[in-house]
Amino acid sequence: MPKDYPIGTEYYAYTQNRELSWLRFNQRVLEEADDRTNPVLERLKFVSIFSSNLDEFFMVRVGSLFDVSLMSPSEIDSKSGMTPAQQLDRVYRTVSGLIELKKQIYASVVSDLSKQRISDLQPSELSASEQKFINRYVQSNILPILSPIIIGSHHPVPHLTNKSLYISALLKDKKGKYSVGFVPVPESLPPYVKLPGPELRFLRTENIVLQWAPTLFGSYQATETCVLCVTRNADLSFDEEKFEDNEDDFRARVTKLLKKRDSLSVVRLELNQEVSDAFLEKLTSLIPVENRQIYFDSCPLNMKYVFQLAGELPEEKADPLLYVPYQARWPEDISREIGMIEQIQQKDKLLFYPFDSVEPFLRLLSEAAERPDVISIKITIYRLASSSKIARILCRAAENGKEVIVLMELRARFDEANNVAWSKLLEDAGCQVVYGIEDFKCHSKICLITLRGRGKLNYITQIGTGNYNEKTNAMYTDLTVMTASEAIGEDGAAFFRNMLINNLEGEYSQLLVSPNGIKAKLYTLIDEQIAKGSQGYVCIKANSVAERGVIDKLMAASRAGVHIQLIIRGICCILPGVQTFTDNIEVTSIVGRFLEHARIYCFGKGSEATFYISSADLMTRNLARRVEIACPIQDPDLREQLEQILSCQLRDNQKASLMMPDGVYERKSSQTPMGFDCQRQFMAMSLHKPATYAPVKQRTFERIRAFFHRILGGR
Repeated sequence: MPKDYPIGTEYYAYTQNRELSWLRFNQRVLEEADDRTNPVLERLKFVSIFSSNLDEFFMVRVGSLFDVSLMSPSEIDSKSGMTPAQQLDRVYRTVSGLIELKKQIYASVVSDLSKQRISDLQPSELSASEQKFINRYVQSNILPILSPIIIGSHHPVPHLTNKSLYISALLKDKKGKYSVGFVPVPESLPPYVKLPGPELRFLRTENIVLQWAPTLFGSYQATETCVLCVTRNADLSFDEEKFEDNEDDFRARVTKLLKKRDSLSVVRLELNQEVSDAFLEKLTSLIPVENRQIYFDSCPLNMKYVFQLAGELPEEKADPLLYVPYQARWPEDISREIGMIEQIQQKDKLLFYPFDSVEPFLRLLSEAAERPDVISIKITIYRLASSSKIARILCRAAENGKEVIVLMELRARFDEANNVAWSKLLEDAGCQVVYGIEDFKCHSKICLITLRGRGKLNYITQIGTGNYNEKTNAMYTDLTVMTASEAIGEDGAAFFRNMLINNLEGEYSQLLVSPNGIKAKLYTLIDEQIAKGSQGYVCIKANSVAERGVIDKLMAASRAGVHIQLIIRGICCILPGVQTFTDNIEVTSIVGRFLEHARIYCFGKGSEATFYISSADLMTRNLARRVEIACPIQDPDLREQLEQILSCQLRDNQKASLMMPDGVYERKSSQTPMGFDCQRQFMAMSLHKPATYAPVKQRTFERIRAFFHRILGGR
């Protein structure tokens, strides 16, 4: 308990467990699949996203809790007072309810898909001719690569790979003895087989193999069969590994650790249907799981295939079942004809992805790669697209003789292999690649372009809330600022100097840099609002709030009368509206077409407001164990844009939910014509104002055009 915690109050009265809070977020994702205002194939995607989110939750968070329960069983969660074992018990019980909800929603989506002539069939639903088609397909494409195995003294349990599908059978030999057989569903096979005909009717591959399973074990009789998959602990603790200074050794060590991911302990067993006690007992004797870790789920156990379905349909049939395609716009305050560096030197620019195109930033990098006055490009990279334009521009810059320094974080969870591959390509092109600071992931998003001109160095600094990944730039809402501010540029240069010498104690005049700079400044900014009492205001948009110190500081501000509005997509461990503690706090969560990912910190209102955009969520890992950056926004037009973003999100009554004092969310949905969906609004409007400057040539052109307009009578 913090030393300054008010005596006589309940320490856990206004907080909740982060794992349970995350599960409530994932429930909101699932509820999007039940929202009939979404196109039906998009609803199916939301079921798939819910499932993949839950997979990662088990691999990482449950895996971590499992480890802690073994190493520190008496450790107490600072937000709920629960031990690791108690948290696991609550998690497993909560997930059971979510699986039941998923079954209901999935059944509804499948029913609506069938009305659109899209059918995920069972073999028993096929006509005679269709069964013949599948039989021929099995004989030529599936049977030759199946590898059934019967567990016995000479055949140990095969390694069950994380999230791979297997067919399991309870087998009976001629003497009446029972054993278990496994058939891996080959990942080289397509996830489903489309039946001939104009409609999209298909069988998932695991169901085809399941149908054939009784024929695969020779003289053994298959008395029961099922589809199963295991989820393994994938929380590889890179930060606890001690690596040599040699960077090649570090990269090799990360590659080696990735191979361990599939062999870690099982934290969940999923079966596609309930089985007999005898079969289940056999399975659990071979797969080390507790009963609470077993889930019977009639929905597909792997739903990644759903993103391919639209490609099976003619465009005219697919379009009504999907979101209307959105083409990111070119911002009105950025000229296509004038160089990006020249424009940024005259005025700061803000991009709001995915509504704004990433092209202006790509043009900025391309200019820097070619301009003779650019001497260096320095950038931090956490996640890259598998086919990255940004990485290729960096390679071109290095090949053009620029100094290119890439601070690459190899420990970006589940992107490690991609980052290892890109680090090699960048090095081969002549970039200097470094791998951050031991024990601290580098999660900041900063690019520093240094130019030499007129006897001094000038800077263009880009700082963002999201990754340098063109794929996610089109799917996540994120912000990026591009500025020629000398002070921010000097801070950027100091940041890279500090990172190259492993110095986390650097001082900065404008930028906030964790692990030392962000939390302390947040406390100061909140204290300034506390001093204003009921005239104080705090609005924070982030993905998560879990850091106990920040939570307690916000609680103190609420008690002082400060109005606090939090827009938190996912984990939120502070409970709003708790009497005497958080009466003045509101928590909104928005789950919609695009993943809400931008982080904005706002303190105060009007011209006195202080704005930052940041890479950091308000979690202990971000504020104390990662290198993160928050950047002040000082340009009046950019501040107005951020204010508009926050205002629109707080007005949303279609995709927004309000958290109640008990942690449960209530949708703000309105079926009236006045319903407001902030993401749709952002797609329809521009937050940008027309450019307030024009270079000489542009002004001359405008005067000439105006002259002809007058003499031609307005034609």
